[in-house]
This record gives sequence, C-alpha cells and structure tokens, in this order.
Amino acid sequence: MSLLNGVKIAVIGGGSWATALIKILCEQNNVQIRWWLRNQNDIDHIRKYHHNPSYLSDVVLQPRKIKVFEKTTDAVKGADYVILAVPAAFIEDALHDLTLKHLQGKRIVSAIKGMIPGQNILITDWASERFGIALSETCVIAGPCHAEEVALEKQSYLSIASTECPAAEDFAKLMTCRYVAANPLDDLYGVEYAAIMKNIVALACGITHGLGYGDNFQAVLVSNAMQEIGNLVTALDKRERNLSSSAYLGDLLVTAYSQFSRNRLFGNMIGRGYSVKAAQLEMKMIAEGYYATKSIFEINKLYQVNLPITHAVYRILYEEHAPGLVMDDLKKLLK
Repeated sequence: MSLLNGVKIAVIGGGSWATALIKILCEQNNVQIRWWLRNQNDIDHIRKYHHNPSYLSDVVLQPRKIKVFEKTTDAVKGADYVILAVPAAFIEDALHDLTLKHLQGKRIVSAIKGMIPGQNILITDWASERFGIALSETCVIAGPCHAEEVALEKQSYLSIASTECPAAEDFAKLMTCRYVAANPLDDLYGVEYAAIMKNIVALACGITHGLGYGDNFQAVLVSNAMQEIGNLVTALDKRERNLSSSAYLGDLLVTAYSQFSRNRLFGNMIGRGYSVKAAQLEMKMIAEGYYATKSIFEINKLYQVNLPITHAVYRILYEEHAPGLVMDDLKKLLK
C-alpha cells in the first residue's frame, strides 16, 4: 500500500486514545481521517470548535484533515485502514452495522488492549472471524505510550505488530512523527497478549499502592509480573521473542507506574476500599484490566500456567476477597 497517493484512515472511537492517535496522524501530510464517535454532542462540538470536549480537550484538531461521522458505515467508506479504538467490551456494539462488504480490502488496526468479555477472544481474532480479514492484513498498536503525553507532544514510542512485517512497517510509517517513533514487529499475538496482561499487573500495582505498599514491593511485583507474562505468552504462542524490549517490558512499566494509567488508578481505588462498582462509577474511562482479569483467568484453566498475580487480582475483583488479605498471601509467593 503506497503512502504517496494519500491514505484514508477511519478511526472508530471517541476517547482519549482515539483522540491521541488522530493527533499523531494529523502530522502526516498525505492522510485524511474519517472519525466516528458515538456521542452526538461531541460530534457537533468537534465540527464547530475543532477539539474533543470530553477527552484531551486541549488538543487542537485540524478540520481540513478530519471528517466526523455519525454512522460507522459512512466513516469506513473508502478507507484504507480502520483503527478500532473503543473499549473491548463495546466493540461489538460499535461495529454492529458493518458487514464483510464494508471492510473488504481494508486493513484493520486494533488500538484496543483488551479481549471480548465472555468470549475471551483477542480483538484481532474477533475482527478476522467477524469480517473475513486475513491476519496478515491486521495490526495492533501497543506502547509504551499514554495518550496524555502524546497530547503534550512528549517524546513517545509505539510498537506496531502484525503477523507479517510489511503490514506493520506500512502502518508504523503513518504513526511516526516528530514526537513519536513507531517500530514494527512481526509478533502479533505476543504483543497483543502482553498488552492485555500488563493492564492486570497495573491493577495489582494500584491495589498495593492503595494498601500502602512502597516502591520496594512494587519493584518486586513488576519483576515477577514480567515472568508471569512471559510464561503465559509462551504457552499461548510458542516462539522466540525478546520480552525485555519496549513492546513488552516498556509497555508494562509505563502502565504499572504512570500517573496516567487508568488501570493503576482503578486498582488504587480498590486498595483504598472502593467497591468495584463504586470505582467504575467514579472513573470516567474504562479500565480494560478489569475485564481482562476474568478473560485470562478463564483461558488459563486450559493452560494451567502459574499466574499468582492474575489470580490475586481475580480473587479481589470477582470473588470479593479483602485486598489486604489477598496481598498478604501474594507477597509470600514473590521472590
């Protein structure tokens, strides 16, 4: 797919990550963006004032490069790429109007770091099955990168993964600009599973922080978590990969420690005594790790990988065990 003739990119989603990705894409001279949002008030506001009133509202959008649509069918029309940037729990509802014909010949890019709840399926696998798109024409966007730092134009890094390098390389070029470096990889499943797992770890980090644990414990927790991620990813997709690279370890670290991590924030609220429902109501954004915890727990019933951190988070969120008692048990297992 040549970048010289101009590229049309549909973005599905109106949150902070979708807004940040659009900001990056606007740095390219040859890109036209077709943006679908669910909220009509946000659509009207963006058309009139050129910024998203609900997320990253300081980011000034470029109206000559962006068209905003009420219907997904209109947004994807003529697009070369379709970026999925809504929470995994809502992706089926967001795309329910689309058929195989609407997405024929397009590349799908998942910016979602979660799984379909209940089905326990990766977004890329779901999109491939639902719309008949070859995995070789599918990519995922991973970090280490937070939308808030993209908005501030702080130097950031993205990992673009596919099953084959050409697809990842093409899209990495589109996501590279003066403040973002995007690197292609040919490890679609490894990057996607690691991105899901790191959200669970961030929940655990937030819970321990809310309970009053310090940096020393957090360092041990994250070190053990990296081993846990590696063991599960290897069981699910056996191949050699360097888990210390930024696509894996870097993405884990930024999510586990950053002030912008919504999963860490959600976990911190749980550690401080919030119920799951109360924490969800107070947060404006979705913590993907909440749904991912149950999905990974269910998947691991088949593989039986030792996942003490994931199990601890599951006990707290889904079995309503006291966070303090669960972490007392967990700390005895860490080394």
